Amino acid sequence: MLLETETITGVDALWDRYFRNKTVENRNKIAEYYLPLVKLVAGRIAMSLPSHVDKEDLLSSGFFGLIEAIDRFDAGRKNKFETYAGVRIRGAMLDYLRSKDWIPVTTRQKIRKYEKAVYELESELGRPANDEEIAERLQIPIFELPEIERELNAATLVPFEEYTRSFDLESGDVTPSDSMEFKELQNTLANAIDRLPEKERLVVSLYYYEELTLKEISLIMHLTEARISQLHTKAVFRLRGYLARMKASLI
Repeated sequence: MLLETETITGVDALWDRYFRNKTVENRNKIAEYYLPLVKLVAGRIAMSLPSHVDKEDLLSSGFFGLIEAIDRFDAGRKNKFETYAGVRIRGAMLDYLRSKDWIPVTTRQKIRKYEKAVYELESELGRPANDEEIAERLQIPIFELPEIERELNAATLVPFEEYTRSFDLESGDVTPSDSMEFKELQNTLANAIDRLPEKERLVVSLYYYEELTLKEISLIMHLTEARISQLHTKAVFRLRGYLARMKASLI
């Protein structure tokens, strides 16, 4: 884990001092200790973002997420702070990205067109659509599809993260119905992931659950990083389509 090289007694002493006297100074000392966690989360998110997105602003929003995590952390719930803070930090960064509306209009149009094509195809076929079928539905040559998917890759980051953090079960505001809904969401996501083609399923598992970078996944799977990015994009759009069909069937 991120901070294993530090002595446990050191951070325990910081927390003990903070719980006994919740001053800004004591809180900031804890925040300083966990700054590497903010940088880690920012690095994972930033690697899929276009160059015009301000990375410093991403770090700043993550720092405020860390401060909020410290303020709201309840040690009595026996949760690990790094896990709880990671959710808060990531959430703050995603909120920042949404507020900036950083995806260009032309890319949003391509997203809607691509998502509609995958949704319709897989609804009709009852299985994952292949590249040839997607390209035909989009009315483009097959060789143009990888380039489009690379362009859409960054745009898939925020929407899918929304599904993975729909409920903050670490907070004290969770009701039993929230808990049940979260478990249903987990089951739905698990079913959706199981339906993915093998390579896409492995990319999703390694990226979102093992928290590896696309570069690390490319080394494990012996594929180029560009190919891993393409598989990630395909997987996210399939998952979003599956979840949309599930939602439509319940209405």
